[in-house]
Amino acid sequence: MKELFNLDRREFMKKSLLAASAGPVFVSAINCQSRPDQSVALMRTKPLDKIRIGFVGVGGMGSVHVKNLLEIDAVEIRAVCDIVQEKVSRAQEWVVNAGFPRPAGYSRGEYDFQRLCERDDIDLVFTATPWKWHVPVCLEAMNTDKHAATEVPAALTLDDCWKLVETFERTRKHCVMMENCCYGRSELMVLNMVRKGLFGELVHGKAGYLHDLRQVKFSDHGEGLWRLDHSIDRNGNLYPTHGLGPLAQCMNINRGDRFDFMVSMSSNARGLNLYAAEMLESDHPKAQQDYKLGDVNSSLIRTVNGITIILIHDCNLPRPYSRINLLQGTRGIFRGYPDRIYIEGKTPGHGYESADSYREEYEHPLYKSLALKGNERGHGSMDYIEDYRLIKCLLKGDPPDMNVYDAASWSVVSPLSEQSVANKSRPVDFPDFTRGQWQKTPPLGIIEA
Repeated sequence: MKELFNLDRREFMKKSLLAASAGPVFVSAINCQSRPDQSVALMRTKPLDKIRIGFVGVGGMGSVHVKNLLEIDAVEIRAVCDIVQEKVSRAQEWVVNAGFPRPAGYSRGEYDFQRLCERDDIDLVFTATPWKWHVPVCLEAMNTDKHAATEVPAALTLDDCWKLVETFERTRKHCVMMENCCYGRSELMVLNMVRKGLFGELVHGKAGYLHDLRQVKFSDHGEGLWRLDHSIDRNGNLYPTHGLGPLAQCMNINRGDRFDFMVSMSSNARGLNLYAAEMLESDHPKAQQDYKLGDVNSSLIRTVNGITIILIHDCNLPRPYSRINLLQGTRGIFRGYPDRIYIEGKTPGHGYESADSYREEYEHPLYKSLALKGNERGHGSMDYIEDYRLIKCLLKGDPPDMNVYDAASWSVVSPLSEQSVANKSRPVDFPDFTRGQWQKTPPLGIIEA
């Protein structure tokens, strides 16, 4: 089975390289539809009495997850890994102060997560490292017989997306991308309304990540130590999953439909150079650096069933935060920032009404049950809810809300967008990571806490 899967990936890479050398001709993915096990998308695992966790990367988001996990029943944090010893010690103290034994610490360098994964008292390895380490940590976890959970994006290249899928299918260990925005209050409510048919047949969506990150990128600590590098070397839709994930769940991507092809276009790169010129000395290396990432990337995706999605990436210019959150069907439309709604036959006139008028009837049961327990910590409780759901699924042996095929399909937007941008916005096909399972996998239901 492994040889077959590797052949799929190698064939795609071979044809992509040939296409790149040919200039205007662009060859897209070949989707192999044969697979040995059609049930793997909804794979169940052995129920567990407790979830023993090894955590890799306890900086900003890692700290949020650690604190959340310490408040969820049946969780034990057995080991903590970070390249900064002080961060390891800080997380260890949090665990001790919560009334648990002191977890083992790992801080001998960038690859010390491998020693953590060798332990036989861990069920789940959770990583919140810089992006380039997500795949190495997840692969090591699955290959040492542990489930894997990673912050977003799950992978940066097409090849690495396939590696995650293939390793999951070979090891039968879950690999979950922790897309917190799928558990946002408005996103959950809209999913509930979609399932109840209020919008009719879905035909279009618009989403994105529009966030002024200039100060973060030029910081000398935290994400500033690595995030700016991606703006130097890459040009595309680099952070797609926050906006795309919730739309994908509403549209039943990998569960009755799938992404088919996309085109992508980037504007000029101006924002980072302008910011550096105004904030740094003229001889500072970051002020003299050329930045490849276009300030605004617009990508257009079409699904096999004919739904269209506009996806925007805008992080280098001054602007208010937004994920857009637009969903349109044959009977109505929802728009975010601020939340507005129009339902044919329910909304008076031709203007929008506030979405607040729908919350009492359509608030998602997960949010109703868990928002207060999350205590608004971590992006309005969404971080707590996503951590809770992962643990609950592993305890019961249920398939997770988001599986490895979601992680690959949502993350692969970035490398595919880079290919399209580099080839004058020519279309590029999405690979079918499920190899046809999407046609038989049922949609995500409305989950109770």
